Amino acid sequence: MEISCYRDPEINCESRYLPASTYNLAITLLSRCPTRHLFVPIRSMQYMAIIDHEEFVFIDGERKCWIDIAWRNFRPQIRDALDQPVAYEAVYYRENMSALMTRLQREFSMALQALVNKAKLDGPAKIIYFPVRI
Repeated sequence: MEISCYRDPEINCESRYLPASTYNLAITLLSRCPTRHLFVPIRSMQYMAIIDHEEFVFIDGERKCWIDIAWRNFRPQIRDALDQPVAYEAVYYRENMSALMTRLQREFSMALQALVNKAKLDGPAKIIYFPVRI
């Protein structure tokens, strides 16, 4: 499936933090995708999130292929632990998106969890043993 997405000129950009659980789950689900793109429907808001290794973009169901918000420049490497939030930049391509952004961050996490609940895992679980270093 191929989707072309378009962007209006950038209106605003701000630094934000994404909870570790949300970021880690998104990256885990993305790593399982053979297409290297993950589509996450956010049904409660009529939005679609498209995730790749560089950014997460959010498209309104009414505007179809126009990006409203993009999350980019994730910096997970500056964390000291995997449970710490991940810094990123939120880029707005439409006016008055701050209220939507607050809701989007919450609803996106729930949409990711819904994907996990639907996912079918193939085969038995495997345990990987790491050598103990003293």
